[in-house]
Amino acid sequence: MMEKLDNNWLTDGLIDFEYKKYVLLAYLKNIRQNFSINKLYPFLSDLILHYQRLKRLQKDKMEISNQFPTALNLDELMAQKLKFDRLIKDDDVSRELEEIILFSVDKMKDTLIEGKEIYEIVEGHMEIVPIGITALYQNEGFMFIDHTGKGPLFVYRYKITVFENAEDKYRAIHTHLIDKVKKSISTTYEQVRMNLVHKNRDFSNPATYLVNSRYTYPMEETVLPVAKRLLVRYVNVA
Repeated sequence: MMEKLDNNWLTDGLIDFEYKKYVLLAYLKNIRQNFSINKLYPFLSDLILHYQRLKRLQKDKMEISNQFPTALNLDELMAQKLKFDRLIKDDDVSRELEEIILFSVDKMKDTLIEGKEIYEIVEGHMEIVPIGITALYQNEGFMFIDHTGKGPLFVYRYKITVFENAEDKYRAIHTHLIDKVKKSISTTYEQVRMNLVHKNRDFSNPATYLVNSRYTYPMEETVLPVAKRLLVRYVNVA
């Protein structure tokens, strides 16, 4: 079972449609098996990256040729002219790659649709609410995850970082599990928050959010990553 697809899977090794088809289908089979038990990450994000790479290659065929290995022409080198001889005949390989890419894009797209549908269902079964007094600074604080009201309350410390490039601004969230609180009738979310404030004196009024999941999903592979995206979106709007 192929769990990972190398970043250079398309151009590494044998450039053959049947072989690449076998590699891709083995990879997608593993992803679908994880989707079938509602495990989304890292499978969905990994698939999105591979799909985006193929779409870029499809848009600009020059990117394909730039990945091919090259060798120095010794005669030209003797004449102090640096030239590169392509090791691969462009016409034959280009046609084969075009067929592989076309097939792969379609298959990946189908699997992506399946993954995104599961993501939307999971997200639809979650809600996020602030706990305590609204904090002025919301890029750092605590996130509680209550999974179907059963089991412990998962308590995370989070930090959102912002980075920019020439085109856009991005937000990344980092979380660290600091406690699993056993719930009881007398234990409220506000009390858990106040205990955290006493233990973490660097926060006078920490931003604190509760993410409720109404259905049971895998915690690490699904609930936590979806909760993190919900929190980033909520803070961004706030």
